[in-house]
Amino acid sequence: MESIYYAMSWACHRKCRHCYETRFRPYVRGALDGVVAQAADNFPRVIDNLPRKMTYLDRNAPLPGGGYREKTGRIILAGGEVLLDPVREAVLYPAMERLQAKYGRGGIKIIVQTTGDLVTPQIIEDLLERGVWMISISGMDDFHVGMEGEKRLPLIARLEGWFAQAGINRSGWQADNSDNIAWSDEDGPLYHFFGATEDEWIGKLWPRGRAWENSLSTAGMEDNFCADWAGARNFLDHRHSGSEVSVDPSGDVFPCCAKTKLPVGNLTEEPLTEILDSLAGHPVYQALSEGRPDRMGLEFGWDEARFAEACQTVTPAGKAYSNPCIGCDRFHEEVMVREITRLRQQRRARRMACKAA
Repeated sequence: MESIYYAMSWACHRKCRHCYETRFRPYVRGALDGVVAQAADNFPRVIDNLPRKMTYLDRNAPLPGGGYREKTGRIILAGGEVLLDPVREAVLYPAMERLQAKYGRGGIKIIVQTTGDLVTPQIIEDLLERGVWMISISGMDDFHVGMEGEKRLPLIARLEGWFAQAGINRSGWQADNSDNIAWSDEDGPLYHFFGATEDEWIGKLWPRGRAWENSLSTAGMEDNFCADWAGARNFLDHRHSGSEVSVDPSGDVFPCCAKTKLPVGNLTEEPLTEILDSLAGHPVYQALSEGRPDRMGLEFGWDEARFAEACQTVTPAGKAYSNPCIGCDRFHEEVMVREITRLRQQRRARRMACKAA
């Protein structure tokens, strides 16, 4: 698989207005202990159920004799905020070590995603020791308090200085050269800055979490997140480029980072490739993998007109709103509860039969 986005813990030091998940927030005392314990308990089983090899065939790199070049995939370790002291020590660092033990150095590209304001020179050193390929700074936008406009420039300058001292290059140092190297093919270690801005891939914001509660999403019917990167498009074709899934702290797997209303499976219970292969050809998930949520209900009595109608709603601020994510949620609520249960029971029965044999 090319990419896995693993949100490891619900704990965060911020409660941003635009966050796509309300459970990403500050926790204190026993509540913090609980979310850290959940993450620490689940990550070994999640990693054990990742693909045996983290590679993919890149359709953009055909070989002269046919076929495609095999490349190393990546896992993005994110939160919440994975650099919070208890999460970093009990979850992030041991997870990185477990990934290196599973795949070996060079067998996976590990990206650590953080808001950036908790990074220190010692943490940079710790991440390098554990084989980080990229440190991705995600808090560079006006939604993060203290990072509005030019307020973020001192932090950016400080981080750039620390990264340079540690021998970490900014992403694009090779991608911009005459060989047309893609950012994902660059030699690490790297760093990268991004945020929820109009020129970024998530500038319009998903209709999810606090972004929805605060009526911040400006996406319309023409904004089909499903067909974009980090949407569900190509998620079933895990052997080739373009495939990514999202995993939350419970181990639940989703075909997109925005997260469908219901997960397709859980990595504390079953292997990822087994889940994905069981969904191949299923009309709902095939349509999502094609980036066509409007067609996922055709065999369940939902034509495109009914789906479009289900996409209509009203924001918490009382304004008319429509987006395919809303229709996808309603379809899952009305149709997919029993269907997903049936598919999971089928997979479990097959596993039990294999054990019995």
